[in-house]
Amino acid sequence: MLFRRFIAISALVSLLASGSFAQETKPDVPAEKPSAAPVKPKTTPTPAEPAIAFNSVHVDGPFIALTFDDGPNATLTPKLLDLLAARHLKATFFVVGQNAADHPDILKRAVREGHEIANHSWSHPNLGKMSDDAVRRELQKTDDAITAAIGKRPTLMRPPYGSITARQKKWIHDEFGYRIIIWDVDPLDWKRPGPSVVTARILKETKAGSIVLAHDIHPPTIEAMPATFDQLMKKGFKSVTVTELLSMATPIPPKPTPSPLPPRALPIASPTPSAPPPDSTPTP
Repeated sequence: MLFRRFIAISALVSLLASGSFAQETKPDVPAEKPSAAPVKPKTTPTPAEPAIAFNSVHVDGPFIALTFDDGPNATLTPKLLDLLAARHLKATFFVVGQNAADHPDILKRAVREGHEIANHSWSHPNLGKMSDDAVRRELQKTDDAITAAIGKRPTLMRPPYGSITARQKKWIHDEFGYRIIIWDVDPLDWKRPGPSVVTARILKETKAGSIVLAHDIHPPTIEAMPATFDQLMKKGFKSVTVTELLSMATPIPPKPTPSPLPPRALPIASPTPSAPPPDSTPTP
């Protein structure tokens, strides 16, 4: 009987021990590996869109563009053409369509002599305050008048007063193929400040790559041109058409990075002179 109890107790102890061991020796479950971060596909950088509007350009040389607005004028524009021809200078004429239709022979002469004809609207309104359809009519009528006079379409346009929105620039370029030309030199000759003032302002503001604005419908402007042309030539400037100037454009070189200044050496302090030893001579 005692032996049976011993056997039963031994079996029970063995069973409890195996259960405890089983709980303590559960197989390790491998930790779940974190999923790798998605690899972003390499994207090709979008090339910058070509410029469609210009005030001036950067050029490697003394080239400028002389431009004249609002003509042609029956008497003043031929006088201006004479002055340009005598100096072998080229210019770009931004013509008002109404005047172009009235004086096609002047446009033909200008092209024969190497000048460029461009669109300056039909009636010189403020395009920036007009509807798209109204702007379209202004430009198309002038385009037609220029084409009828010289046998080819213009490729440039200048908004009267320089007034045009960014959105208008985009759709005008897309629809007509025009590059929009503003200016960086304005002598305000339309205010008729006097020929010498017009000349002085142009000479002061013009630099390589400049687009110079003037008007061939004001007598004082034409009077200012002989001195203006001669002084510009004396400075070494060469006048070309706007399209020629744009074709010469080069990227603006980056500004050189200033080299760091060397560290300034700290001044070496001179040793403080030691005080002389006290006089040991006994006092009399």
